[in-house]
Formats: sequence, C-alpha cells, structure tokens
Amino acid sequence: MTASAKTSAGNFFEDFRFGQEIRHAVPRTVTAGDVALYTALTGSRFALPSSDAFAKTLGLPQAPLDDLLVFHIVFGRTVPDISLNAIANLGYAQGSFGAPVYPGDTLSASSTVIGLKENSNRQTGVVYVRSIGRNQRGAMVVDYVRWVLVRKRDPQSPAPTATVPELVAALPGTALDVGGGLDLRHFDPAVTGSPHRWEDYEPGERIDHVDGMTIEESCHMTATRLYQNNARVHFNQHAEKDGRFGRRIVYGGHVISLARALSVNGLGNALKLLAINGGRHTNPSFAGDTIYAWSEVLAKAELDGAPQAGALRLRLVATKNQPAAGFPDKAADGNPDPAVVLDFDYWALLPRRG
Repeated sequence: MTASAKTSAGNFFEDFRFGQEIRHAVPRTVTAGDVALYTALTGSRFALPSSDAFAKTLGLPQAPLDDLLVFHIVFGRTVPDISLNAIANLGYAQGSFGAPVYPGDTLSASSTVIGLKENSNRQTGVVYVRSIGRNQRGAMVVDYVRWVLVRKRDPQSPAPTATVPELVAALPGTALDVGGGLDLRHFDPAVTGSPHRWEDYEPGERIDHVDGMTIEESCHMTATRLYQNNARVHFNQHAEKDGRFGRRIVYGGHVISLARALSVNGLGNALKLLAINGGRHTNPSFAGDTIYAWSEVLAKAELDGAPQAGALRLRLVATKNQPAAGFPDKAADGNPDPAVVLDFDYWALLPRRG
C-alpha cells in the first residue's frame, strides 16, 4: 500500500528560493480568551494590555493585546512554511509594531525570503525571512526579520548562492511610531504602580528585575499551542528524545515573554514595545528552568508628535537558574555566559513628566 501524498513534511533548506513570497495559511481571529490565557502563562502585569479602563484614559477604545502576544500569533502563522524543520531560531532584527490589535481582530501573515546560506557541514542552512502581520483591514501590526537554522532534506543537494542581508543594528529613534491614537496626557502612575518616567532613566543604567519564574512543561507546551506554533523541537517529545538534547526545547518566544513580564519590576511604565532591534536565543531553555531577567538602558529618544512620551532603547537579558543580581552576561572567553538564554534589544514607550 502506498502512502497518500496529501500531507506535507514542511520545507527543508533546499526548498527555499531567494525572493520567494509566501502567503501563510490560517488567519487567526484573536479573542479575550487568548488574552486571558497569555496572562495565565506569563503573569504579565503591564497595565495597558490589562485594563480597558486605563486604556480608555489614554485615548484607546479598550485594552490592546500585549505586543508580544501579537508577535507570537503572527510568528505562529509562519512556522509551517518557514521553521517546521528548524533546528533553532537564531535571531530577530528590524522589527516594528504598527496598528494596535484588539479582541475580534483577525491576523494574517506573509513572508519574503531575503537571504540563504548553506552551512559548511552541508547538513543545514540558514534561511532569512521578513515576515509581516496584518489585520483584517490590511494594516500592518508587526513587521520583523528573523533567521532560522533549517535541516536539508538531502545533504548532497546543490547549495544556492549565499546571500546574507544587511541588517541595521537598531532602528533610529526618528523611525519610531507611537500609532493607534495613544494620548498620555491623563497618565496615572497609581494605575501602573511605578513612579518612574522617561526622564528617570539614563543610558548605562542596569536594572535587576529581582523575581524569577519557573517554566513548567505544561506552560511551554500550552504556549506553543496557543500560538499554533507546530515546530517539532517544541512539541514532539517522541521525536526529540533522539535529538540534540533528548527533550523538547522551550519556544524562545515564551522566554522573551517571561523576561518581559518580569521586567515590570523596575520598568512598570514601559507601556508598550515600539520596535525590536535585535534578539538572540544564546542557550536553550527547558521545562524546570527558572528564568530571571535584567535590563540595561542603551539609549533614549524623543518621539516626534508625541510630547507626552519618550522611548527607551533597552537590552533585556534573561538567565536560567541564576539570579540576575550580578548581571550575568559574558563568560571569560567573550561568549554568552552559559546561564544566559536571551539577549533582546528593543525600544519601549514611556510617559514623560509635564
């Protein structure tokens, strides 16, 4: 008996072509249930996505979805075509957030292959894509670049011409867009629980976010299913028992969300993400690991057309099983400390005084 050809094993490295345009299947209508489950998985306490009443005082019709929840849902659209056969998601760059997303909005995604590079072992290659998420009106909600280590189907298949895109280290402050009608004239710090505004932070300042959160097997598995992220390395223990680590790897985006949730202690007025400058998952995380986080202020920027707001460029570093009081960063050889699992560079919006 022959097997049906109706199923897909996903794309391998040699299936991608430079310039290829991919329209990803299964648009997703987001609901208040998604918001509640995201809160249950991360414990995030940022006020803007938590409170309709607070959002209305800032000029919005209701609480928008957390920016990272939007990112993960769009990311999940792309997985079956881009990273089903990935070994690892290597990094992010040039990300920006657009129109706010509310329960009831429908998100879809498309990607363009902007780079390809086979590795010297000929077993794998790196695929660079630019992915864009849009709502039902066609408005951009998130736009980002990522690069993925993908298996080859046949190690002997010919390699494409190596093309590695040039990516900027960080979006300039002048390129940041508050968007969505956000108005901070009536901002109330009693709602966020933090007195610290944009003026209170200085480049070079480091903040230990103090708290830790342990990843449970059920939590990271639920997170990947919430985002419909079906990459095998995250959900198939039967396959991964024979893989590099002998177990499932936690989706790196879940670590980003945990670290961002922890950062509320010290950055409670970082109301929303404006851009993702870059990010790397420097070591894998597994169920049972406890995540800690610290942040460094890299730069400050004023925002055109938003005199009540300013932007902080922040470096968010997450560690596993090591508190962040000593700001774990680089090992003696210059490589990331083995305890560091995330190095994430982003712009956040904060209210200003007066």
